[in-house]
Amino acid sequence: MGYADYKNLIVWQKSMALVHEVYHLVEFLPANEKYALSEQMRRAAVSIPSNIAEGEARKSKKEFIQFLSIANGSRAELETQLQICCDMDFFTQEQIKNAMTMCEEISKMIFSLIEKTKSKH
Repeated sequence: MGYADYKNLIVWQKSMALVHEVYHLVEFLPANEKYALSEQMRRAAVSIPSNIAEGEARKSKKEFIQFLSIANGSRAELETQLQICCDMDFFTQEQIKNAMTMCEEISKMIFSLIEKTKSKH
């Protein structure tokens, strides 16, 4: 892997798109959630591409896998927060559908990349 190869990873690109989606969604949260749930959701979303990038930049297969696992944990955290928003009637399932679909796709891509990385010599 070479300089800034993480930018070529489709999973990184898709997780960057998810960040944009989440930042858009949280603008519609009630005012009293602007600095609580909103901030947690932004941090979780930003953590996904950030950990993918950091793991790739370390140039160690073991560390890359570890950071991909952390990114996937942040993805699960974000999915949970999105569901909480629905449970609290801040959003409908339809409003979060795109973000949830993106999370599912990113999860599959992360697991695939972990397996591919494990099998490299």
